[in-house]
Amino acid sequence: MQCFKFIKVMMVLFNLLIFLCGAALLAVGIWVSVDGTSFLKIFGPMSSNAMQFVNVGYFLIAAGVVLFVLGFLGCYGAHSENKCALLMFFTILLLIFIAEVAAAVVALVYTTMAETFLTLAIVPAIRKDYGYQTEFTQVWNTTMKELKCCGFNNYTDFNTSRFVEENKLFPPYCCRGATNGTAVHSCTESEAEETNVPGCFKQLLHEIRTNAVTVGGVAAGIAALELAAMIVSMYLYCNLK
Repeated sequence: MQCFKFIKVMMVLFNLLIFLCGAALLAVGIWVSVDGTSFLKIFGPMSSNAMQFVNVGYFLIAAGVVLFVLGFLGCYGAHSENKCALLMFFTILLLIFIAEVAAAVVALVYTTMAETFLTLAIVPAIRKDYGYQTEFTQVWNTTMKELKCCGFNNYTDFNTSRFVEENKLFPPYCCRGATNGTAVHSCTESEAEETNVPGCFKQLLHEIRTNAVTVGGVAAGIAALELAAMIVSMYLYCNLK
């Protein structure tokens, strides 16, 4: 009986924390989406490249809603000993866990297929919208700057693009100095071909593989928390009258 009460209290406290985190994410997401300019002022000098964070608002809203609902169901179900709420909490968490496992399997097994699919979707968008669609351009500029990459596959993704045809130059991130690795502002096709900066997809895979231990540890920790939460919720569900 004492064990049941202890687990019940821990379940309430744990889900109360999730509930508050979800509410905070939801509030920040709404703020960013509605008044992104004011939000970005807190970045100071970074604000020139930070407009891409306005798009993050929608992700924060979605994540906040999921955590908000999960926290509420878990906290309410454990506190009021409501079997229906506990079962809904378990079901939603199980679906999230299955989706995460499926995404991991697809990422590991079908990397080449994913690259082909993304190439068909992203490269045409680069050729059409880069330099003309503000948010799209800012996201790609930040990505290419941080990962030291060019395009999705390489500089050839910008061939026949509106940006290159009108400016007669490639994005500066497609040409980097041999000594310091910084972007060259006047990047011609010959310089881009000579420099041959790797594509962002390959660089992203390289970063993930380089930090595989950290990424795997974080993923394993999240999975362990989800499994523990499911076990506890099912324990409470089975021991309620």
